[in-house]
Parts: sequence; structure tokens; C-alpha cells
Amino acid sequence: MSELTVDITASLDGYVAGPSPSLEDPLGVGGERLHEWLFGLASFRKQHGMEGGVVSDDDAVSKEMAGAGATIMGRKMFSGGAGPWESDPNANGWWGDEPPFHTPVFVLTHHERDDLVLGETRFVFVTDGIESALAHARTAAGGERVAIGGGADVIQQYLKAGLIDELRLHVVPLLLGGGTRLFDGPGPELRVTRVLSSDAATHLTYRPVKEA
Repeated sequence: MSELTVDITASLDGYVAGPSPSLEDPLGVGGERLHEWLFGLASFRKQHGMEGGVVSDDDAVSKEMAGAGATIMGRKMFSGGAGPWESDPNANGWWGDEPPFHTPVFVLTHHERDDLVLGETRFVFVTDGIESALAHARTAAGGERVAIGGGADVIQQYLKAGLIDELRLHVVPLLLGGGTRLFDGPGPELRVTRVLSSDAATHLTYRPVKEA
């Protein structure tokens, strides 16, 4: 069975987005700075159809993040909206006509909607919970791993349900002082399996300790 993995960047004080997110500033005040380690990499830019960028020790991590056969994300991660889709001002998501996924994306939502195809990416809207989304994503991934794209609430749900196989946390030397935390309340015991570091970020890989 394909593994379920998470890659997410956090500030040194534990935030994965800044305060006051909006349509104009979806990652909140200062939140874009969390991902500066990634945006400037040659490998990341190539994956997103851009040229240039720097080559560093973080490139291997960037390439690893891109290798999923399907992705799961929450409604907030997809559009920032809530409620019926017809009232969502960002109903087609943040990525324009050519989203960078190129594999199926399963969006958790309380409101039904037909599939949305943009470029090479098909968005499928799942209304019957996290386990259903995971089952659909595993089928679509065809044996490749499934990635959770976010946000924090969706990651917490899968983590507390014991469904995540690997959590890769990229910690940047930035203090946001407020915003959205990744961890909120108790969860499973985690075991460190790898630590990589560069001047831009420390990459921590964990696997939940699952009962035999």
C-alpha cells in the first residue's frame, strides 16, 4: 500500500502560517517568508516551469517533496474559502490555469462539487471524510506515495487518526510570533529517522510509532 506523507515548513516558534490570512495574503502576515528556502531553489523553479535559481543542499529535499502520485488538501488550502462553492471568490484555487501538481488532487470539503480540471491537474472534491479521501488518493496514485498538501487542520486530523506514515518538517530560522500552529493538542509518539540541515532550513523526518 502506498505511504501517506507530509511535507510542511514551520517557523522556529512553531507556526506554519502567519496571522491574519486573506485572499490577498493567503499565508498571513510574514507567512511567505517561511518558504523562501524553497522558492529560490533551481529544482523547485524547474518543477514549476521557471528558470534560474540556486543549487544547494536543500535541492535534494525539494526533489523528494515533488515525488507524489496524488495529493490531499483541505478546502482552506485549496481556495481559502468556506460555504457553498458558488459564493467562493477563489473557487478555482490559488494556482491559475496551470497548477503545479500534474497528478490528482483530492480536496476535503463539506460542499459537493464536480471535478475541476486545470492544465494537467484534476481536482476531486471529497465530502465523506479523511479516510475516503485517502482511499481515493491511493487508488489514483497507483502505488506511488500520497502527499498531504495541508493545511494544518487536515494534517492534525490524519496524524491523530494514525494514518500518516512519514512527517517531514522543514524548520526555518524565523520567529513569526503568531499565526497558525501545526501541532495543537496531543498526538502520537514520533520517532526521528533523519536530520538534514543547511543555512536556510533544518529538515526533520519523523515516523509515528504505531502499535504492533
